[in-house]
Amino acid sequence: MGDGRAGVGPVGMVAQESRTWSVFHSLPWLVGWVSLTVMGPWVAAKIIYQTCNLVLSWIFQKDEVLRGKVVFVTGASSGLGEALAHSLYKRGARLILAARNIEKLNEIKETLLKTYRPPEVHLPIVVKLDLEDLNSIDGIVQDLLNTVGHIDILINNAGISYRGTVDQTDISVDIKLMVVNYFGQVALTKAVLPSMKARKEGTIIAVSSIQGKLAIPFRSCYAASKHALQAFFDTLRAEVYDDNIKVSVISPGYIATNLSVNAVTSDGSNYGVMDPTTSSGTEPDKVAEQILNCLITGEEEILLCPFAHRLAVYLRNLMPSVIFSILKRRARKQNETMKKNK
Repeated sequence: MGDGRAGVGPVGMVAQESRTWSVFHSLPWLVGWVSLTVMGPWVAAKIIYQTCNLVLSWIFQKDEVLRGKVVFVTGASSGLGEALAHSLYKRGARLILAARNIEKLNEIKETLLKTYRPPEVHLPIVVKLDLEDLNSIDGIVQDLLNTVGHIDILINNAGISYRGTVDQTDISVDIKLMVVNYFGQVALTKAVLPSMKARKEGTIIAVSSIQGKLAIPFRSCYAASKHALQAFFDTLRAEVYDDNIKVSVISPGYIATNLSVNAVTSDGSNYGVMDPTTSSGTEPDKVAEQILNCLITGEEEILLCPFAHRLAVYLRNLMPSVIFSILKRRARKQNETMKKNK
């Protein structure tokens, strides 16, 4: 005879195990449902706020926000930096264009002067800047401040990419990526920052990458440098808030530039290949326009990438094991491809 408790016996045990497995099996969906329930209204409110802010700013401010502003752009000799130079100059900004290739910068300067008739004409200043030479950065900035008086907007755009495996990458390559993509940006920002704090005004833009949010295989030191960049500017944003200095981090996905062609490999040599993902990326001028919108609206962080990439970033925080499994399969597939090509 039974003892009066429900679910006792083989049938009851099977039913209980079935219910337990059902709950366990549906746990990821439960987490997703709870996340959407909790975060859904917040995300919707944020989207509405950003949309209204963008529309109102576009109606009442438009390009006047940038007219006459002193804008310092690094990595301005090609790609996104060159596109930013065009977008900013035609709106009347006073440009400081910096890169290692001074000849290319002068060509861009001449093109700007011949192509546009901005509301305010300012002769762009070109500066030779090598972010690997950390000791030279402070002197270059001080010379610029003596010339132009102040810098309204700093756009940290320069950087290099990388392709290789962790175990075969020489430590000198890791150091190079961190110096150019992180320490150089930090040194430049610190050189500009005191003058902005003294004026209680300024904007600092850090062009990071979606890989600063989500690391992928064969990009270890590049992703690490962008993660560091994200953390530094997130901290800076909070610290300079009371000084009326705005800090924004832009995290693009793939942009159709020569970034992969100019990337370094595990031994420090040039990669020299245009990746399909890079060649099919967003056009630089479109990304430049979105960055300018960020300057107008004052958004503190923007992900400029397809929905699938955004979703991956969110899942990395909500359900990391799912993303880890996807990345493992991706790495295995890429490894097999590389072995076949040898």
